[in-house]
Amino acid sequence: MLNVFILNNRRLNQLQVDSIDDLKNSDPIWIDLDSPTETEREWIRTLYQLELPTTEDMADLEASARFFEGDAGELNLRSDFLLEVDDDSRNVSVAFILKGNTLFSLHMEDLPVFRLVRMRARTRPGYIEDAREVLLDLYATDAEYSADALESVYAELEKISQSVLTEKMTDAEAGKVLARIANEEDLNGRIRRNVMDTRRAVSFLMRQKLLDGDQVEEARQILRDIDSLDGHTAFLFDKINFLMDATVGFININQNKIIKIFSVASVALLPPTLIASIYGMNFKGWFPELNWEYGYPFAIALMVVSVLVPFAYFKRKGWLD
Repeated sequence: MLNVFILNNRRLNQLQVDSIDDLKNSDPIWIDLDSPTETEREWIRTLYQLELPTTEDMADLEASARFFEGDAGELNLRSDFLLEVDDDSRNVSVAFILKGNTLFSLHMEDLPVFRLVRMRARTRPGYIEDAREVLLDLYATDAEYSADALESVYAELEKISQSVLTEKMTDAEAGKVLARIANEEDLNGRIRRNVMDTRRAVSFLMRQKLLDGDQVEEARQILRDIDSLDGHTAFLFDKINFLMDATVGFININQNKIIKIFSVASVALLPPTLIASIYGMNFKGWFPELNWEYGYPFAIALMVVSVLVPFAYFKRKGWLD
């Protein structure tokens, strides 16, 4: 899909582009390519002499080569944008090419950050002035989106805390809690990686001296917002580790209860085992089972008593609770 935007009365308006002539007769400041077709790639190649990166190029690019200047002087950036989906949150790679006063963005999935920037620019006059401000606003909105994602992590961990700290969990429930904690830890790690990537991109734009005075101040504000998010992600990592340890502790307690039952049972069954061994000896003597008709019932009763007495003692001590 090809989304073309122009400035009209200081507002960002989207053009209907059905052919290469529609694109040729426009003066866009932002061309957003969402899973473009080969035909749309050819339009960009023909009109702007730009070779858009393929999906493989975006995935295989070295981390140290995310920002570079092309042969024609265009600025190339590769950034990750967070896509938060139920149980399937991930970072989506986006390629930016800044050539003249036109920003080209290429991504293979529709991203909420891009939708939000388009909506704001259409409703706020003067919100966007040029292609560089479009790029900066995408990074600023990405930082906001990451902050919203962190809030959702806070809310989910609060629910998990209530389950872990106020309820008596079984092993099955603990397993489900561990899965939820692992999911939040994965999302928190993706958010941390995302804001780190955004920080690198904004710092690169500032080093290239492509921004004017107001844009530099906006870039600094983005960096300050990202710095504030770092503390939250670090706190969440600590909270996740605490909840993980607490849940594993409950599992260990449940397992220790099972081991305790076997230990108490083995100790309590030692006396009847000893009695059975003595009365089961195969020789004559004064043993009652050989010379007394009630010998075996007496031995069985003695064995039962020898079990009940230890269990009563353990119960009194609270070892069976």
